[in-house]
Amino acid sequence: MRAKEPKIVVTFSNTTDAMKMEIVCVENNVAGRMIPVPKVISAGCGLAWCSAPDNEKRIREVLDLAGLKEQAIHYCII
Repeated sequence: MRAKEPKIVVTFSNTTDAMKMEIVCVENNVAGRMIPVPKVISAGCGLAWCSAPDNEKRIREVLDLAGLKEQAIHYCII
C-alpha cells in the first residue's frame, strides 16, 4: 500500500479534457498520473490529474498551453 502524501488533484468537467490533459502532460514531461476522482471530491467526470504540489506552476502552464479549463484544483492527502 502506498503511503499517503500531499497531492494536487486537477478535476475536469468532461472526460475529453481529462484525457487531453494526460496527453499534454506526457508530451511536456509534467510528472503525474491520471486517477479516479477521490471520493472526497465531486467532479463532472470521473477522472483527475494527480501530481505533487510543487508541480502546480507547471500544471497551470500546461493547462494554458493546451487551452484547457480545469473544473477545480484541489489539495489532498491521498
